[in-house]
Formats: sequence, C-alpha cells, structure tokens
Amino acid sequence: MVTRHRFAALLVALIALGALALQLHVGLDRRPGRAALEELWRMGRYFTNLTALLVGLSLLIEAAGRRLPATWIGGLVLWEIVVALVYHGLLARDLAGLRAVADQLLHSAVPAVVALYWLAIRHVRLDWRAALLWLGWPALYLLYAIGRGLAGDRYPYFFLDPVRQGGWDGVALWILGLGTAIWLLGIGLIALSRLSPDRPRSGNGVPADPRPR
Repeated sequence: MVTRHRFAALLVALIALGALALQLHVGLDRRPGRAALEELWRMGRYFTNLTALLVGLSLLIEAAGRRLPATWIGGLVLWEIVVALVYHGLLARDLAGLRAVADQLLHSAVPAVVALYWLAIRHVRLDWRAALLWLGWPALYLLYAIGRGLAGDRYPYFFLDPVRQGGWDGVALWILGLGTAIWLLGIGLIALSRLSPDRPRSGNGVPADPRPR
C-alpha cells in the first residue's frame, strides 16, 4: 500500500535523482566526446552532487517502506540547507538554458523539498547531540575533496584551494568558519524540531516515538 509518507519520499527522491541526471546530461552536452563515467567522476567532485545522491538513495529507501533514523533525515535537511546557503551566498553564477535549470534544481529545489518533507512528514524532536554527529558527512567530504586535490585533481571550491587562499592556513580558517556555521545551523534545526510536539502518527500510520533521537 502506498502511504502519504512513501509517496512523498518517492517524489523527493525522484527530484534529487532527476536533478543529477539533468546535470549529467548538461555536462555531456557541453563536453562532446566525454564518456559518461568520466563526467560522473567530475560531478563527484562536488558536495552538492554527492549530497543530492545521498538524498535520492535515502528517500528511495523510505519510499520502499523502511524508515531511516530521524537523526539521518535531519542530517539530510541540514546538509541541503548548507548547499543552498553556500551556493547562493558564495558561489552563484549567471547561467542560461538547461544549465540554469539543473543548477537551480540542485541548489534550490532539492533543499526546499527535503526541508518540506521533514517538516510535513518526518518532524520529530531531535537530540541536541545530533548537531555534532551531523558534522561527520561534511568532514568526510572535506578529506575526500582535499585528497582529490592533492592527487592532482582540481579543488572543487575556492575556499579549499591553498593557492587561492594563500596557503593551508587560509583553507583552515575557511574550514573552521564553515564548520562552526554548520554546527550552529544544526543547533537551530534541533531547536526548530522542539518548538512543537511530535506528530501523533508518522507518515505511514505508525505512532510516532516521542523520545528525542
């Protein structure tokens, strides 16, 4: 039986994965002759794309009827909020055509629908400790991105590039600032989760667990 929860999860998953598919199409169209695997490797350089992939796969699991931990869903919301804020605050570009559509889907639409999914379907009280746990994915990505850069690939963002930042000290300052901002955003998300009581029933009709998680 398809419940409201499962239908909403499937819709969000399709938006996230569809945005990635469009981004792949745009990349291949701009680089004639490039193999799809090579373009996927290029796309895998970016936090935006990898986080959208996490969203798509996670919400497909929820659409199949398995409820993922509330802390993980909250983490997806936080990371997508970070994607939107960093892009629109630091990285936004003037694009046209399908490039602009794919760009806005990944940096605006996916964060919005994930947040709406959490607010409408998976809104439960979250444990304050989650704010530290949520730093795990950005930290893992950071090691991966810097590792790729040190191995000869380009650094995906200007604030991770030691040449553009005048050395690793400049990169470290950016990492410290962004890490602190992500932690504070996580605290804010947890506070928001506690503003109203848990829903009496989850999206699939199962009584919600009122305990923080």
